[in-house]
Amino acid sequence: MLEEYDIKNLNPRKNPYAKKLKKQITINLDNRVIEYFKEQAQATGIPYQTLINLYLADCAEHKKKLTLSWS
Repeated sequence: MLEEYDIKNLNPRKNPYAKKLKKQITINLDNRVIEYFKEQAQATGIPYQTLINLYLADCAEHKKKLTLSWS
């Protein structure tokens, strides 16, 4: 084992996943929303936060428009 390594020459390639890094935020969600995704998580075996991220990513990718109606 070397005492010192030249880090720049160890892995000169850029990280191909750097653009997919996630950013931690704080968001307020209704309990029923969280429970819904937790139920889905149990059924699929995918963590609920991942499911929420996948759903929101799909909305963004397909440019889904939000429709609101107040009754």
